[in-house]
Amino acid sequence: MTSASTVAVTGDVSVAYPDLITFTTGVFEHHGVPAARARTAAEALCHGDLTGVRSHGLANLTRLYLPLFAEGRADPVAEPRVLADRGASVLLDGGRALGLWLAAEAVDLAVERAGEHGVGLVSIRNATHFGCAGFHAARAVPHDMVGLLAGNCGRQRIARPPGARPALLGTNPLSIAAPAGPHHPFVLDMSTTVVPTGRIRAAERAGETIPVGWLEDTDGRPVTDPGALDRREAYVQWLGGSPETGAFKGYGLALLVEVLAAAVAGAGLGPDPEAFGGDGGPTGRDDDIGVFALAVAPGELRGADGFRQTVTALFGALLDSPAARPGQAVRYPGWYEAERAGEYQRDGVPLSAALAAELRAVAAQTGVAFPAVKR
Repeated sequence: MTSASTVAVTGDVSVAYPDLITFTTGVFEHHGVPAARARTAAEALCHGDLTGVRSHGLANLTRLYLPLFAEGRADPVAEPRVLADRGASVLLDGGRALGLWLAAEAVDLAVERAGEHGVGLVSIRNATHFGCAGFHAARAVPHDMVGLLAGNCGRQRIARPPGARPALLGTNPLSIAAPAGPHHPFVLDMSTTVVPTGRIRAAERAGETIPVGWLEDTDGRPVTDPGALDRREAYVQWLGGSPETGAFKGYGLALLVEVLAAAVAGAGLGPDPEAFGGDGGPTGRDDDIGVFALAVAPGELRGADGFRQTVTALFGALLDSPAARPGQAVRYPGWYEAERAGEYQRDGVPLSAALAAELRAVAAQTGVAFPAVKR
């Protein structure tokens, strides 16, 4: 095995996508995750790198997921427990299972119930971080269904309600995915803050500053040092920016996620009086995450052919729209990611040399062979 210390850290390398999945699966299996679920977790994690969303890809293996096991915050062999089953809706206790596979199985179960009832809802408490929400929501698309996945951040608090002193909410991501006929699926995957924390931390790892509008200090002044977030010196701003420019929209969406994902399931809440003490700075951990997985089967309501014709027309009209500027075609969320995924599946998934070094170190520690790379 090549140790991290012997790997150059300049320039990107690329790895064949199947090899990357095999490696990541092996790492999760090494930490006790059953084989089939380890592969689902690997696909969910590598989805970030495959689609170019590097902040939510393998960079989080050593930063986020392996520490969950090391600290006992995730149970690799947890079996979700059914708390209530009403046919079209199910409530589960996730048992601190790895969210990367748990959220995927939640959407799969929601799809199954939607096939029976036209709609399927799976609500989960006691979950852990699930990676790219869009990966999970999109699992409904091959079934000609619309998928929605939302998750609060448990008791992690890094964003302040407008006008509040303490941080009370997380980035509270949500995603909706829908078929688009012969076109790439529509996949909206977003945080309710202006950016997810992964992008801020990626800038810190790269030694870069961040744009004005991502972070603010206690007095509301802009912060461009990404390290200020983890030093508890800055707060993530809401989608929309300030109250004058629409912050209540991002804040309101975060509360929507908190209600759907946490209040419905009985998961850990961000807003809680325990946050009122101390200096009010960013605090808490993303434990006891709530997940809301919804699948809608339009074909059960209006017929599958009619729905397919509608989404083909809807997204086709967007793609065919005359462009305001030559060479800048109109696209929609999910289109670029799908194009990138096709390219990377063909040519290899790019990894920074620094990340490759991290993964080689994991390979050395676990005995899981790291795949061959090319510059």
